[in-house]
Amino acid sequence: MDIYAALCRYHMKTYGTTQRQIAAVAAKNHLHSVHNPLAQFQKAFSIDEVLASPPIAYPLTTLMCSAISDGAAAVVLCNAAGLKKLGGAGRAVKVLASVIQTGSNRGLEEREKIVAHLAARKAYELAGVPPGDVSVAEVHDASAMGEILNAESLMLVPFGQGGPAAERGDFTVGGRIPISPSGGLESKGHPIGATGLGQIH
Repeated sequence: MDIYAALCRYHMKTYGTTQRQIAAVAAKNHLHSVHNPLAQFQKAFSIDEVLASPPIAYPLTTLMCSAISDGAAAVVLCNAAGLKKLGGAGRAVKVLASVIQTGSNRGLEEREKIVAHLAARKAYELAGVPPGDVSVAEVHDASAMGEILNAESLMLVPFGQGGPAAERGDFTVGGRIPISPSGGLESKGHPIGATGLGQIH
């Protein structure tokens, strides 16, 4: 969380992001978790309650950070014939793109070289889907700041606009682009190795 906190402070200095905007992400995720029966934590908190929770590393408080959880996730990969045999036609999900991207040396100001941004650009191109066509997203948000950073890297909002978008409610279910309707890792839980597949589910 000390690394996330340092990224928070850089984002705050560079773009004017506020601690309240970061807390808005956490409050939204805790609100979403109330509707997820599989979430580890299912209690809504207001922005003020998130801000008042015990500090971790400025500007992060406890309710802005995920707990490490126990959990598991599994998927069945098959072709159309296998899907028919399993009787799962109504539950099938077609994966349009899957990208693995390595990082590179970059300065903090070189946003276009952020590993998530590079992977997103490749995935959108492979899938033939522009960012504006995304209607919902689950992002890696071990801290509330992670959601802001990933929303920007995924081009769901311009760089520097994740905080204001969160505060406006753009990332809430019913908002412009709902992010982490599961409750995010802060509420749904973060079972490390199972996290990615859990988010796909």
